[in-house]
Amino acid sequence: MTPPFRGITWDHPRGRDALVAAAGELVEWDVQPLEGFEAHPVDDLCARYDLVVLDHPHLGEALATEALTPLDDLFPAAELRAWAAASIGPTMRSYALGGRQWALPLDAATQVAATRTDLAGDAPDTWDEVVRLADRGPVALSLAGPHAYLTFASIAVALGAPPDDSTGLVPTATGLAALELMAAIDAHAPAETRALNPIGLLELMAATDRLWHVPLVYGYVTYAGRVAFTDAPAAAGRRGSTLGGTGIAVSARCRPTPELLAHVRWLMSADAQCGFLPAHSGQPSARAAWTDPALDTGRFYSRTAATCEDAWVRPRYAGYIGFQIAASAVVRDVLAGELDPANGLDRMRALPAASRARQEENA
Repeated sequence: MTPPFRGITWDHPRGRDALVAAAGELVEWDVQPLEGFEAHPVDDLCARYDLVVLDHPHLGEALATEALTPLDDLFPAAELRAWAAASIGPTMRSYALGGRQWALPLDAATQVAATRTDLAGDAPDTWDEVVRLADRGPVALSLAGPHAYLTFASIAVALGAPPDDSTGLVPTATGLAALELMAAIDAHAPAETRALNPIGLLELMAATDRLWHVPLVYGYVTYAGRVAFTDAPAAAGRRGSTLGGTGIAVSARCRPTPELLAHVRWLMSADAQCGFLPAHSGQPSARAAWTDPALDTGRFYSRTAATCEDAWVRPRYAGYIGFQIAASAVVRDVLAGELDPANGLDRMRALPAASRARQEENA
């Protein structure tokens, strides 16, 4: 029997295993690579799937194309408030836009520090300590895909000037300081790390001795024990980090049955978040799971929860996805010495308007 509903998630045990194991004969789950999750047009996915696991910056694009069903129409307000209160950090809020709730935080993650403490010693606590560690051993930044900009943005947060919520841009002085800091670290990084996504960086760190430390990389509890995860480095007091994780959304094409809504409701329940998901490689969004000592593999949750609670939520305007891709290319050009930092920031300032225009042309 073919399941009546189709879903799309991302192809990693953390994104796939629990959903597939729980689906039964209700949902057939397809997968896409991490790069597709980060950049594939969400309206295309929503045209083909009933349930879509997405990243919160896709909301602007989704609303512009009317691709999603507002969850306020499917779940009582009191239930939505309860899920918000139970979720760690800004995870629930990141999927709210225009006064409506568009997805539920199935999974919580943010950029944290990853260290091979058997090689590097204790994890650096500040950005100055990261620079000193990079002078004596292999330290890398997460720079592939959109992650060069996300690293840049998180450093700006740590320096006390989070990117503007409507554009993603930072003040010139902050941008120059962030690029200078990134260049000091990247100058010593192993060349093989520059093209690796977060999973690739963690695989390299866990399986070899060629990488000691990544100061900002999206945390994966599945690597805890082989890699030590700790809070993101501090600079001006705040531990700058850019929120990741995933939300589960209902597409506009979907005609949800009571059974499907009950299934989504169960995925957000304490039983699933604190039991079933962790048992199937999941990384739950419920604060109760993050604070449960029985689930704290390698002290992953207890050592990174503070960073998750205070993570920066990215802009969610239509066109933002294009902006973070283009801004990452600018950051990489600056680090490669192909672009002067001041000119790089000037080029970045033109990107939000350009990405908005392209989004409108493609709508």
